[in-house]
Amino acid sequence: MKPTRTLAETRTPDGSKFSLHEHDGDFFLKLNGDQLMSSTWTLSERLLADHACPHGAAAESARVLIGGMGLGYSLKRSLELVGDEGEVVVAELLPEVVQWNREFLFEENGKLMDDPRTTMFIGDVYDAIREAADGKAKKFDAILLDTDNGPTSLVQPQNKRMYGKKGMAMIRDALAPGGRVAFWAAAEEPGFEKRLQKDGFAKTERHVIKAHERAKKSIHRVYVGQRG
Repeated sequence: MKPTRTLAETRTPDGSKFSLHEHDGDFFLKLNGDQLMSSTWTLSERLLADHACPHGAAAESARVLIGGMGLGYSLKRSLELVGDEGEVVVAELLPEVVQWNREFLFEENGKLMDDPRTTMFIGDVYDAIREAADGKAKKFDAILLDTDNGPTSLVQPQNKRMYGKKGMAMIRDALAPGGRVAFWAAAEEPGFEKRLQKDGFAKTERHVIKAHERAKKSIHRVYVGQRG
């Protein structure tokens, strides 16, 4: 039986241990020993992009923001959807994760960071959203948020500000007219779709999705809000 190798470790701003592991060619990201992402379960990361990004002609020059590099599967799918004139901005809080993707995951998805349409923003996705909301950067046609296990299950305590009334207004203001934000959630978030409606999103959606193609149950959720 092949062993599981710990490839790299770092600490998050709140002191939690964030680590990258490999087993038999598959990669895993863990927070304090609990698995967050896996290269064997990528369906929900890809569908996050499908439910937010423009498709067809509207995607040709789309500008997309992804909260968190992870293992790069949302980036991969977003680049497949946007056109040659598009841009995908990846906001990654931990510079070590960017380095891991270049060093250990280059053949997986790390090479996508060298795509001319990719822009790496090393910092909090909150700050990337605020720049667009304040007019200091171009607005986004899609925002993909996979920074937490859901609006009420936070990976970092400071992410709470993103889901409050002011945070939601900021997200809405960072979107171009008709732009969409998609929130990934590990499980059902009761009332969150109504929250999006109260916070001024003209159209909302709730998608029930599987962790992977062969899963029998659909456990994850993607919540979408569209700016009018």
